[in-house]
Amino acid sequence: MLSALLTGSSKNQRKAAEIYPFLEAYIARKEQQIAEIEQVIERYEKKRLMEERAYQSMSPLRRMFAGKKPDHHRAVEYIHYVKKPMEQIRRLRMEIENAKVILNQSVPEEMITLPDEMEKSIKDV
Repeated sequence: MLSALLTGSSKNQRKAAEIYPFLEAYIARKEQQIAEIEQVIERYEKKRLMEERAYQSMSPLRRMFAGKKPDHHRAVEYIHYVKKPMEQIRRLRMEIENAKVILNQSVPEEMITLPDEMEKSIKDV
């Protein structure tokens, strides 16, 4: 994997020692994004659980009039609030892993080709 990052065009090549501080900040930023996404998921699951408990605690007559969200609405909510964010977390973890590989397996003097998303992050910083 590191060899794939070490080869390529010279437009994204930088000295490994030059990008070590950036990689550490990049990893920390991605881990922070993961933590925020996990909090959103937890809040949604907590809210859904509270709604379900409130519905179950109603009397049968009240339940009949209150109604419950249709299953397909709940499925769409699940996709929006849980499934897609989990895919995003998976993608962020892969980016973190790639950054850690570069950080741990490169020699400070060698030239490294960065993936495009890391290169864009360097320019933003």
